[in-house]
Amino acid sequence: MKRVSWILLTVALTGSPAAAATPEQCRFIEARAEREACYQRQEAARLARQKMNESRQAEQPKPYEPMAADDAQLAKAIRGICRGC
Repeated sequence: MKRVSWILLTVALTGSPAAAATPEQCRFIEARAEREACYQRQEAARLARQKMNESRQAEQPKPYEPMAADDAQLAKAIRGICRGC
């Protein structure tokens, strides 16, 4: 009895991620309406992922750059140098 329960648990754990990890292949769906619905689901999922990534990037603080002021001053000084002489 314990062996059967362990086998079922193992099958349940190994079978679920494989199904969830594979993307839906819309191009192989024969019916046009079902194929278009599949494409719409994929587009909605892509937009949701993109929005989540954008919000995650917006939350990340900008790196502190102590040389930014010095870089701006140096760029201003370099602009005054004759380049074609």
